[in-house]
Amino acid sequence: MTMIKNPIIPGMAPDPSIIHVEGTYYIATSTFHWNPGIQIYQSTDFVNWTLLDFALKKGEVNLRGTNTPAGIWAPHLSYDEKTKKYWLAYSHMVNMAGREFNSDSYAMWSYDICGPWSEPIYLTSIGFDPALFHDEDGKHYIAILEWETRQGYQAPGHIVLAEFDLDKGQLVGEWHRVTQGFTTRGCAEAPQLYKKDEYYYLLLAAGGTGYAHGVEIGRSKSVFGPYEAHPSGEPIITSSDQHLFSLGDPDAGHFEMYNPNSRMQKAGHGSLVQTHTGEWYIAHLMSRPLEGTLLNPLGRETSLQKMFWTTDGWLEMADGTNLAKMEVEGLTGVSTKKNDSPIFKDDFSKEIYSNKFMTPYREQKADWVNTTEHPGSLTIHGQNSFFSQVNPAILATPANSFHYLFETSLKFQPIHYSQTAGAGFYYDSNNWLYAHLTYSETVKKPILTILQAKLGERIEFPHHLLVVPEGAVFIKAIYNFGQVTFYYRLTKETEWLELSPAIEASYLSDEGVNGEPGEIGGFTGLFNFVGSVDSYQRQSTATFDYYLTENL
Repeated sequence: MTMIKNPIIPGMAPDPSIIHVEGTYYIATSTFHWNPGIQIYQSTDFVNWTLLDFALKKGEVNLRGTNTPAGIWAPHLSYDEKTKKYWLAYSHMVNMAGREFNSDSYAMWSYDICGPWSEPIYLTSIGFDPALFHDEDGKHYIAILEWETRQGYQAPGHIVLAEFDLDKGQLVGEWHRVTQGFTTRGCAEAPQLYKKDEYYYLLLAAGGTGYAHGVEIGRSKSVFGPYEAHPSGEPIITSSDQHLFSLGDPDAGHFEMYNPNSRMQKAGHGSLVQTHTGEWYIAHLMSRPLEGTLLNPLGRETSLQKMFWTTDGWLEMADGTNLAKMEVEGLTGVSTKKNDSPIFKDDFSKEIYSNKFMTPYREQKADWVNTTEHPGSLTIHGQNSFFSQVNPAILATPANSFHYLFETSLKFQPIHYSQTAGAGFYYDSNNWLYAHLTYSETVKKPILTILQAKLGERIEFPHHLLVVPEGAVFIKAIYNFGQVTFYYRLTKETEWLELSPAIEASYLSDEGVNGEPGEIGGFTGLFNFVGSVDSYQRQSTATFDYYLTENL
């Protein structure tokens, strides 16, 4: 029997929503301030998952100015058997200030998982994490968190359900609150509605998306409830199986719920699927902290747990516990091997570069990033400072290991100190680490140096400067469990030399960035990037001959 090793999708792949259509499985995950929006993965064996496409890639949303951790939240995939349509619902969180959490939710449909997708259909602004349910009678329902802003009321709110006419794009009737007395961990969100036999089942994320996270379930014979909770009174999946009652507590951290006996933390936000073999699994998010810390640089990743239905109609983990595992039984009768390579490389020899690349805040367009101006190389036109949430010229991939190298080669001829190009590590506009070429007015030549952003502070490395007369350099960085060491060489034939001693970079993590005390600052994770800045005349271009990452 093949065993599934978690996470099945390492690196930034949070809030997974899974569906099964004719023997193929698809998972959609959140992307927050990164473009293109909403990753869609595909698998036929539950072990190997391939990034298939992005759903929001034609300007459907404007993410410029998005503060961490707002943006595109909690996509929900569904498939309507009657119409043969794929549906994708999502929230665009546009404001989190004052805990107002202004979020607009939409849905799109397509006859093909790769699109083209319809124009977004507005659903509601009542809260976030919408999910569509297509009932057997042809009716459609939205489940969503109704966000609560009033003092003295249940925080962060209730799960609500309403019928929705997808053809007319409008609500049918009123919203119905369905989680009174349902959840004990509180912070109920990400509702997923299913029907099996005589019951409707409501799957919830609970406990806040931190160390108390979990998956709870309730059921009702009526779609609008009332829903009774699982008889255990506990989540059916979690990483922290000690009891917690936090109803009314909006905290997303709950660092006291860290489980020292588990490699997996934060297991929660689940999505249920029945397989072609008749088995049941839940896809859910998880995190893996750096050893000895509560910091999660790889962000929230996707995992699977095998489930079963009890004789009295309740869903539980296959091993009879509620503690999520790093390894679970795979599909019965399906034998396969993990075929992921530890190496990712793009030599930019094709007109279209890899679909793994993402960009913060803005869209990727050929007027600033392309492989056609200098065939065989990636050209990036420098634009805003990396502190910008408007037009940073960055191409990045999510980190998926605690120990790896990142390497590129760069040609760049700056003529002003505010022109830079290079490579490094990025979380958001306030938090990054950047080895780059720039212009030195002292030596009148390009130099290689380092710049850092930490919690919004700009930090120079004045003692780490190297003159690069020809404006061509190879840059390598080794990320080693939160420590970064940069290396360089001027030609392919020479040895790598150290540009700087190891730099502490563990703050580039969900808990290390600019969060409120006791809460998580971000929901994304560490990225590697190449990029360029031109705050002079917007005339400079940088070319990169390859982009390589290798897990060590």
